[in-house]
Amino acid sequence: MTTEFAPPFPFRFFRSRVALPVAVAFFQVMGTSFADGHGPSRRPLDLLSFLLLLSGPALLTVRRKYPVPVLFSAFAVAATYELLGYIDGPIFISVAVAVVAAIMGGKRRIAVAVAALGYATFVWGEFALGLEGAPKLPEAIAVGAWLAALLTVPEVFRVRRERFIEEARSRAEERKRRASEERLRIAQELHDVIAHNISLINVQAGTALHLLEDRPDQARPALTAIKEASNEALGELRSVLDVLRDGSGGAPRSPTPGLNQIDSLIARMKVAGLVVGKRVEGPERSLSAPVDRSAFRIVQESLTNVTRHAAVASATVTLRYKADVIEVEITDDGHGAISTHSEGGNGIPGMRERALALGGEFEAGPRAGGGFRIRARLPYEAHIREDSQ
Repeated sequence: MTTEFAPPFPFRFFRSRVALPVAVAFFQVMGTSFADGHGPSRRPLDLLSFLLLLSGPALLTVRRKYPVPVLFSAFAVAATYELLGYIDGPIFISVAVAVVAAIMGGKRRIAVAVAALGYATFVWGEFALGLEGAPKLPEAIAVGAWLAALLTVPEVFRVRRERFIEEARSRAEERKRRASEERLRIAQELHDVIAHNISLINVQAGTALHLLEDRPDQARPALTAIKEASNEALGELRSVLDVLRDGSGGAPRSPTPGLNQIDSLIARMKVAGLVVGKRVEGPERSLSAPVDRSAFRIVQESLTNVTRHAAVASATVTLRYKADVIEVEITDDGHGAISTHSEGGNGIPGMRERALALGGEFEAGPRAGGGFRIRARLPYEAHIREDSQ
């Protein structure tokens, strides 16, 4: 059992909301108590004066929740103290803290207005009313400069704080977006692996059941194909799960699927009873990893769709290496294949999304002479769309 470390009382106190108000109250009371009077007209300290000196700091305890009311109230308390003619002292510390709190709370205009009103009232007010002469210019300039700094520095900190918060929020959203994209990518990979191998297993299981009754000796190839397909599915699933557990995006156990595995894919399809031909047009070119993987998955998903309808006797995979793109075309001679190649599920929509995400083109539809055609044009170097990441 672990116990949390509790900091000593002084540290807990100074981190609390009352630490600053207590410090302000101390300086206002002690500073005013030791201040000298300015002439016989100044009123000595009494109970009311101490109540006023403590009222401002007391208001500061809720400065973050109610910055504007606290600012106005602190200003009113300080103005009352001055109008009653008490001994001059640091009564405006509470107002200064309230101004800073208002600025940090996003109420900069109100804080500037109150500061300007205070400057005009307490520096130039008596002169404007003809009660006293003009204040000394150096003192007026010094007070004005102090107010300018009081208004500027908190604003700079506020802007930097908001920028930091916004950047942190953006980074968090980016992490969520990337995590979501990775989940979608893994889901697509899992669909491709599972759909392909389960389809083969389903076809071969049906074949094996049919042969076991009349020709049990011929059921071995179908059962062997089931074993190979299940082993491949388990291997790729382990590879994906390793990446998920590791979380570092390291290399999977099995090699990344690409067009170099087309021949083994066609061989498995032939075992499943589908006659598959392969044609390559043009000199072969090297492909980027995303393009190579997507081209293979499109061929795999297309042939998987073909195995799902018994009317198909054969299919052809054509790879055309053109100037800027590789064209992947899969055709079959099935009849009534339109319904089985429908837009439902993840098959054709998933293939289309793969092609478009790389900046390529995709089309799928029935052939004029019967059967179905799927064609994808993928650039040799992926031009990945931002909205498809």
